[in-house]
Amino acid sequence: MKWNWNRFREPGQRTASHPEVREFHRALAEYRVTPLTACPRAAEALGIGALWVKDESARFGLNSFKALGASWAMSWAMSRIAVRDFAAATDGNHGRAVAWMARRMGARAHIFVPRNTSPARRVLIEGEGAEVRVIAGSYDDAVRACATESAARGWQVVADTGYDGYLEIPRRVVEGYGTLFAEYAEQEVEPPDVVFVQGGVGGLLCAAVRHFGGGPRIVAVEPLDADCLRESIASPDGVPRTATGSQNSIMQGLNCGEVSLTAWPEIRRGVDVFIAIEDEFASEAMELLAPMDSGESGAAGVAGLIAVCREPVLRRELGIGPHTRVFAINTEARV
Repeated sequence: MKWNWNRFREPGQRTASHPEVREFHRALAEYRVTPLTACPRAAEALGIGALWVKDESARFGLNSFKALGASWAMSWAMSRIAVRDFAAATDGNHGRAVAWMARRMGARAHIFVPRNTSPARRVLIEGEGAEVRVIAGSYDDAVRACATESAARGWQVVADTGYDGYLEIPRRVVEGYGTLFAEYAEQEVEPPDVVFVQGGVGGLLCAAVRHFGGGPRIVAVEPLDADCLRESIASPDGVPRTATGSQNSIMQGLNCGEVSLTAWPEIRRGVDVFIAIEDEFASEAMELLAPMDSGESGAAGVAGLIAVCREPVLRRELGIGPHTRVFAINTEARV
């Protein structure tokens, strides 16, 4: 494991939520509040006071949280321009969510996936009626291919990563993720002391910072093989850097080499520590969370907690002990 404390951390406050987003999601026929689950067996095994996990494994019947962001962003876009074709780059869940929402809206979806995307994930995306294109490269290569092809064909890109010239839709995606935390606020038993959130390009993490700002310590979790957020915060000036690994972790949804420019400013201000972990911790977390249906990326937050609990120095610095309350998110089911 590698970790870096955030030298650029600033005192923060919670960012105002967007009630119109929650109302939009409530109006969707498939909307259900996902459970907040106590995990006493895991808490005891890790020597902490309590572990609560927001379980996104059955969200909208799509088995991940991603549709919260895609649905709101796509609805926002269609209310402003006439859109018949949407496009997205994905390792799986985001693309499936875009395809699902496009089908609901009577539009077409064109989904770009990197070559290491599992066949099972491709089948799920195609099952929503999308055209799937396999790109001979990484997730970031798929992002670039999606942007180039969409510009040529007039398709509306729906990405949760912001890059130069493309920042507005990713902002709406992060707003959509806010529904997860609005639900959590209504379900909360006791405020957590530490929050572990998956990194990726940073969209979900940004939403977590908005919700928890000024409260518990926030830990960003990435694979060692795709740690663009940790590399960025470790840089002398704290600006986005590219991951140096091969982006081939079993935590497929987190195989991201470049930071979202939309999310980074808030992440830089609000996350306390950035950790990059070995794949073995994700496998262990899936077992520890059973019988919860959790995939490798889904369990990554808890995997980060396991890794920290095995590292005495970081555990002590984070103040994790027998009375600590921890919150994490199971972002996806096993595929």
